[in-house]
Amino acid sequence: MTPRFVLIAHRTESHSHRRRRTVCAYDARRSSVRVNARNDLDNPRLARKDSAPRRAETLASERTNDMSHAVAAGCAAHARATTRTPTNATAMRRHRATTRRGARIAPRAGDANGARECRENELAIAVATTRVAASTRAKRERGTTTKTRSSGTPNAPVARAGSDALANWKGAKLKPLGYSILSGLILYLIPAPAGVTTQAWNLLAVFVATIVGIITNPLPLGAVAMIGLGVSMTTGLLPFSAAFSAFSSEIPWLIALAFFLARGFIKTGLGNRIAYKIVSLFGKSTLGLTYSLVFSEALLAPAIPSLAARAGGIFLPLAKALCVACGSDPANGTEKKMGAYVMTTVFQTSTISSGMFITAMAANPLSVNLAASITGITISWAQWAIGALVPGIICLVATPLILYVLYPPEVKDSPDAPVKAQEELAKLGPMSVDEKIMAAALSLTVGLWIFGSKFGVGSVAAALNGLAILLVSGVITWKECLAEGPAWDTLVWFAALIAMAGYLNTYGLIPAFSKGVVGVVSGLGLAWQPAFVIVTLVYFYSHYLFASGAAHIGAMYSAFLSVLIACGAPPLVSALTLGILSNVMGCTTHYGIGSAPPFFGAGYVPLATWWKIGFGMSIFYIATFLGVGFPWWKILGYW
Repeated sequence: MTPRFVLIAHRTESHSHRRRRTVCAYDARRSSVRVNARNDLDNPRLARKDSAPRRAETLASERTNDMSHAVAAGCAAHARATTRTPTNATAMRRHRATTRRGARIAPRAGDANGARECRENELAIAVATTRVAASTRAKRERGTTTKTRSSGTPNAPVARAGSDALANWKGAKLKPLGYSILSGLILYLIPAPAGVTTQAWNLLAVFVATIVGIITNPLPLGAVAMIGLGVSMTTGLLPFSAAFSAFSSEIPWLIALAFFLARGFIKTGLGNRIAYKIVSLFGKSTLGLTYSLVFSEALLAPAIPSLAARAGGIFLPLAKALCVACGSDPANGTEKKMGAYVMTTVFQTSTISSGMFITAMAANPLSVNLAASITGITISWAQWAIGALVPGIICLVATPLILYVLYPPEVKDSPDAPVKAQEELAKLGPMSVDEKIMAAALSLTVGLWIFGSKFGVGSVAAALNGLAILLVSGVITWKECLAEGPAWDTLVWFAALIAMAGYLNTYGLIPAFSKGVVGVVSGLGLAWQPAFVIVTLVYFYSHYLFASGAAHIGAMYSAFLSVLIACGAPPLVSALTLGILSNVMGCTTHYGIGSAPPFFGAGYVPLATWWKIGFGMSIFYIATFLGVGFPWWKILGYW
């Protein structure tokens, strides 16, 4: 078959001055070109889900090159099959003319139709390539969804240009953020119950949304809390003075200062020295190390009335140094090796020890004063301590064992640890100057925490004195304090929750809740024993609404104690039970008591795990203090 279109080219071989001509002819119908273009548009590579604009432009370029290569290959094959190399003088002249112009495209004599069809075919290729490029630009500019057909597949896959935006999203986690907003909207749309103002109910909706956001963690905890304060202020629920009122509270600042002291404790190496000493004595097993920390904290509890200071300033640095020395560090992904178990156990038992003595938690004297005003009975330090002794000891002994089963450490036994600890102590040598300064600052701080009340020095002032010594001496720097992210994050979210929870009480929500519980329990006509259990459970688990034990006691202790006495419960037992459980109920959340934020902020335990363990252990604590406590109090003659 005679070719309809001829491309004449040449190549010169300089060393022999011989010329060789190659004739390439292309004979293709417009239909075949359109089929090629359509098949190329149907290329399944275009349906890729991750079609970024740069990839789309690359594919468009590849399609154009593929078409050109296909045309050239067809031309060469057809020319080799159908043409002869011209040898006469006319062909030689045409060859020289082509050499001067670089290339010549001309129709063969008598075949004008072929030239017209080839020009139309070239136009079809250009149109197809232009359409692909235009489609790519449109997707990039609009970010819309484009359906791409796949050859042989009836339902074509969909390539979403907008999916790249979601994949590269740098903001909040959208699903947890949706849960937080939805929980607040549901409460907001529910009408306020009788006796509750609209302002209090709407603030509860914001508070619950904030708590859900802190649990699901769409953003860091401090960011979630600030958003909650922002919504409260924007909607007029809280003025600025109310929203940021808790930033003048002692507890959040005491927790932040405890983080700063902990940094110096670890930086100087004093923490490692003490940790190695403990390991050398009790380090044959993780359980032994944990018990040493648990009972050390319990022994110091009656002497240090601030739980936040005792847990955050003393035992958090010690526990963290111990875990790091044993190779368990969340920064290295080894938190489950030992640290997660130790941190959880020491925190849980700190809520027990704070409930065993009047002086172990700052709010316990408030319970004593409120009980005296209602019952006329003043609980002495010895009555409280002896009454809590047996159930408290049982909880202190059993909690590490229970968690050892439910939340076990990866490393349980280390028989060589004491020997290695002795070797590390030998390597450390004598105490450095920084260690001695750190020891002096810590001793002064702890001393003021124990005896400072006699001189009018509070817990925050004591911690600031210790920090001042470390800053002036250069043991730690202010830049290091600013870089202590968990301290500032804890300060923000804890203060925000205290503010919102406090104004729930101010706006009348908590008193209305207490009054409703009193009415329901009184109307049931139950004996005092089942009424006692119901009231205790409601009082205990309502602590999810509080970020402070003192706030919970001030808002609900008097009302619930009055209900128990009205139901016929023994006054001293009722007052003592509610007073002890006002500490223990802090085990449920990461914000419910002063020791929770620093231990949670160490980063060893995920938030969901923290809450699950807290709820499970709360059942054990209630059963122990009621099941063992009542017979013990009967023996003591408390009822």
